[in-house]
Amino acid sequence: MEGTAAAVRGRTSLPAAALALALAVTACGAGGGSREAGDAKPSPSSAEEGTGGSAARKAAGRERLEAAAFEAGGTAASYSVSPVTEEPLWDLMEYRADRAECQPLVSLAAGAVDDDPVAEVHREVELDDFGLDGGPTGRGVAVQLRSYGPGGAARVLSALRKAGTECAGGFTEERVLAEAVYRSVEPVEEPEAGDEAVAYRLRIEDVKDAELVLTEYLTVVRSGSTTLSFRLEALSPDDPGPVPDDLVRAQWEAFEKSGAGA
Repeated sequence: MEGTAAAVRGRTSLPAAALALALAVTACGAGGGSREAGDAKPSPSSAEEGTGGSAARKAAGRERLEAAAFEAGGTAASYSVSPVTEEPLWDLMEYRADRAECQPLVSLAAGAVDDDPVAEVHREVELDDFGLDGGPTGRGVAVQLRSYGPGGAARVLSALRKAGTECAGGFTEERVLAEAVYRSVEPVEEPEAGDEAVAYRLRIEDVKDAELVLTEYLTVVRSGSTTLSFRLEALSPDDPGPVPDDLVRAQWEAFEKSGAGA
């Protein structure tokens, strides 16, 4: 079980079979598991008092994002979308960067940067099957749509660019029971969508075996006051490749069609 545990880090909501295995290996001490990027739960006060004002405004913002998000249980490009639309099970755990400027690479939820989202929605996309016969090979992408107050989304992208530069040499992600060392943060080609975009390749040591380095990809697109975030993770130590262009394009087109950015 130790070998499998070393390969399991999953922040995203995995397919049912994968989730069961991930929970089992976590019990064996893998130390893995958070949400999209270790998003810390906002306090009740920040949820009501943060950028975005009233609960009614938040509800309206969420409704617009829901209309722009992939259909739960449907398909996105050629990929399957999980029917689960709530924040992943891993949300129960808080992951924080040891340096504040690196936090946007770990999390974009409330408290990650100076601007909290007014509203956000979550989707999980499965890029390929979970191979029980050949070991854990499933790749998944956590997709988050977040809206902000005036200027907030632009400041989020600015914070991400700063993190990509100042944290390029690595940093430490502090978890509930362990620490994960980011060895490097490398820019990769960003998609041609929205007003601006950033994309990074993250190389992270496994919490049980520093010789095993796992790879994640983070792509964030901004359109006006909204960000579209894509975090790709895999259950295999092999480089899973960047967030697929057709997946980003499908979400961008759905967003534009919905008019959520108007």
